[in-house]
Amino acid sequence: MVPSEGLRRRILRGPRPDAVPSLVGSACAAVGLIDVAAGVFPRFRHSRMHTFAEVLPGALGPFAAALSLSSGVLLLLLAHGIKRRKRRAWRAAVVLLPAGAVAQFAYRHSVLGVLLSLALCFLLVRHRAEFAALPDPRSRWRALANFVLLGAGSLVLGLVVVSVHPGRVVGDPSIADRLQHVLFGLMGLEGPVDYTGPTSWTVAYSLGSLGLLTAVTTVYFAFRPEHPAARLDEDDEGRLRALLERHGGRDSLGYFALRRDKSVVFSPSGKAAVCYRVVSGVMLAGGDPIGDVEAWPGAIERFMDEARSHSWTPAVMGCSETGGEVWTRETGLTALEIGDEAVVDVADFSLAGRAMRNVRQMVKRIERNGYETRVRRVRDIGPTELDRIRRAAADWRGTDTERGFSMALGRLGDPADGDCVVATAHLPGAGDEASPYGDLKAVLHFVPWGEDGLSLELMRRDRSADPGMNELLIVASLQAAPRLSVAQVSLNFAMFRSALARGERLGAGPVLRCWRGLLIFLSRWFQIESLYKFNAKFRPRWEPRFVVFRTARELPRIGFAALQAEGFVNLVPPRPFRSRHPRPCGHRADHPGEQDVRAA
Repeated sequence: MVPSEGLRRRILRGPRPDAVPSLVGSACAAVGLIDVAAGVFPRFRHSRMHTFAEVLPGALGPFAAALSLSSGVLLLLLAHGIKRRKRRAWRAAVVLLPAGAVAQFAYRHSVLGVLLSLALCFLLVRHRAEFAALPDPRSRWRALANFVLLGAGSLVLGLVVVSVHPGRVVGDPSIADRLQHVLFGLMGLEGPVDYTGPTSWTVAYSLGSLGLLTAVTTVYFAFRPEHPAARLDEDDEGRLRALLERHGGRDSLGYFALRRDKSVVFSPSGKAAVCYRVVSGVMLAGGDPIGDVEAWPGAIERFMDEARSHSWTPAVMGCSETGGEVWTRETGLTALEIGDEAVVDVADFSLAGRAMRNVRQMVKRIERNGYETRVRRVRDIGPTELDRIRRAAADWRGTDTERGFSMALGRLGDPADGDCVVATAHLPGAGDEASPYGDLKAVLHFVPWGEDGLSLELMRRDRSADPGMNELLIVASLQAAPRLSVAQVSLNFAMFRSALARGERLGAGPVLRCWRGLLIFLSRWFQIESLYKFNAKFRPRWEPRFVVFRTARELPRIGFAALQAEGFVNLVPPRPFRSRHPRPCGHRADHPGEQDVRAA
């Protein structure tokens, strides 16, 4: 697995982003702030050329203030795109910087401000080849987000514009009057606040420019062509299934590559692939590459090329140790252990012994209450029952947002997933009056892991069912595994498992104990400790999982994108503005904390 010459050159250059776009982006933000200040604050406008300005047309001053203000706001909005080398952001900045320079000269008469804007424009033109990144996936709801965010910013900035002329205000207008004046001014109307001299025109032009800027950008986002997030098409899914059939036993997360809200890049030979999703400018891959290990470098190179062409931040969530070694060797990225996956070897599993006493007693108690279990392949379940299971799992979900990305399939009972396994718990005698789903009380869903393995994907139960449903069904699945020719079962992923385990041992140092205390505190929201303890009940072996990233300063951004992808942070628009797609069913991590971990 020798990296290609092109990739080797990129590794030697280092993984850090290009310095020029980052520098120019920061400079754009600085110039934008100067332009905003020039258009808002009166003291920013005094100059030695004031006498000369008096002979200019009277509307020039107010108009230039509005131009300075609007160009400054736009430059602030474009700064992030400039840092990410976006071509469209570069085009807009090349137009806006000269406009800002004109405003600086006509309104402030600042030679320094003009030279700064023109110098920055020269840098952009000089390094235009650096700004070739393609657009991100987007949808129509960006228009609503722009209207809300930019409208709120314009309202706040408008209040500043109205309030920075205390010596020229007629009377003593209240806060409500000032707010009304801003709202009217954003729509191009005259408000209740009045000023002496030309200040009234300056404020009116400034507010009008902010309102026009909000309206124009919102219309642009609403009517520009969509670039929606790519979906896994039938051809790509077929190629991935062929790779999984030959190499699916290598990674327990391999089958989750078939999520249909992911994109995929294949190696030049077609023998390996990397599946990913773009979230907030982060290109997130989940698990190891799919396919032949010898072809992984080709797929990884395609992945990095795609990230570079769009200026996305590359990251890998939950790869194995082997996968982490290949990723870091081929790309120069860095790997960090983030937790462990619980894997149970079926041949070694038994309810006997003191270590399994709690699980054994819970299972026997539930069985004495009359519960029965069924463990079957999806293809062996009738369509009527399968539909009832699917509806029950969707109804029993603990959150309104579907969670899961790297360890979730996002669907249940699809005809293409006939090898998946469904474990169900039933309470005979529980009629339709007690539950719309008859005697069905809990559901577990497993996806294939090669020819002889299963990987847990979903855990749901009826809230009225007895505690311990998840333990009952996991035990039933492990006991039924030999009949299904299954030798190993992957359970849930435990974040920072090793830190929790070492921190509670005798002799743990103060740093480790503080770290464990922080993780326990965070477990109130993210189920870190509860998931570890739940998995540990079944005496699994622990397989480390890693996050692969470029630089440490990108970790917060990657972490936030991962929380979005997993469904813990929800930034989607209100339901009436969402695209109408069928809500998928499935999440490997809808587990004990949302179900019955306290009773467990």
